[in-house]
Amino acid sequence: MNDSYQHKGLRQKLIQSLGEKGIRNKEVLDALNRIPRHLFMDSSFINFSYADKAFPIAAGQTISQPYTVAFQTELLEVKKHQKVLEVGTGSGYQTAVLLELGTRVYTIERQKELYATAMEILKSLSYKASFHYGDGYEGLPTFAPFDRILVTAGAAEVPKKLLEQLAIGGRMVIPIGGKFSQKMILIVKESEEEYKETVHGNFAFVPLLPGKSN
Repeated sequence: MNDSYQHKGLRQKLIQSLGEKGIRNKEVLDALNRIPRHLFMDSSFINFSYADKAFPIAAGQTISQPYTVAFQTELLEVKKHQKVLEVGTGSGYQTAVLLELGTRVYTIERQKELYATAMEILKSLSYKASFHYGDGYEGLPTFAPFDRILVTAGAAEVPKKLLEQLAIGGRMVIPIGGKFSQKMILIVKESEEEYKETVHGNFAFVPLLPGKSN
């Protein structure tokens, strides 16, 4: 796995730009600075790996813009050893960020190709997560409750089953809206029946789809 001085230099410039765009959490920025993003992308995109842009990956999906990854992670406010459910493994890049922050990550992906590829890449980089091929709308009830839930695809509404799997005092970050634009929603579970929602800007994600895809 090649992570050259050039890659590291480009990464440092990216991190600097994220700080200039408003990302303040040093632990989040340091985590992104340690992760070789180019290894999560198709080799044809190697020259664009450290641009602050989303790029296509397999199965019609994208690797999220670094700013979006940093923004969601910062909003999630993870702490070491917390149990985190990630809905939408995708490339595995966001998974790596959560692992770099010392959390225990349970990640679920509905696209079999992405599930297999992300698991292979993360394991080759010595990242240890609990990988699951399945329906993100269903979450992972066997392993609930989760201290944090991060959804990396746009949903029309908050899946009820994910709310049920969030621990009291836990935080969920999820993009909610239409096909082309969503609002970033932070949900704090204050009791079994009470939730506090706040809105944190507009973003564009691929849609969160039900079921599993072969």
